[in-house]
Amino acid sequence: QVQLQESGPGLVKPSQTLSLSCTVSGDSITTNSSYWTWIRHSPGKGLEWMGAIAYSGKTYVVPSLKSRTSISRDTSKNQFTLHLNSVTPEDTAVYYCARGPRRTTQEYWGQGTQVTVSS
Repeated sequence: QVQLQESGPGLVKPSQTLSLSCTVSGDSITTNSSYWTWIRHSPGKGLEWMGAIAYSGKTYVVPSLKSRTSISRDTSKNQFTLHLNSVTPEDTAVYYCARGPRRTTQEYWGQGTQVTVSS
């Protein structure tokens, strides 16, 4: 069974960089045709697909966040990480990592982690 677990700070100050990691068990992040995604949910914006990293290592980021977002991976730890720079209170949300057969389709989700941006 595929399981994903997000980890990272629950509170970040404005202008700092948010880094969230997703540790995967029950599957490999290099499994052919797998896509590993970051999605966030906030009351004001709803669900927002942020970006993904493919089994090949190729990354995709939504245009609205491209200037301050990157996604990396550590295959030795079976883990992928979201980096979001220059955060503002508008980045306050529950952040989820997920796995799917396409970058916009998710079959398995982590439980989500609340991130608050506040001074």
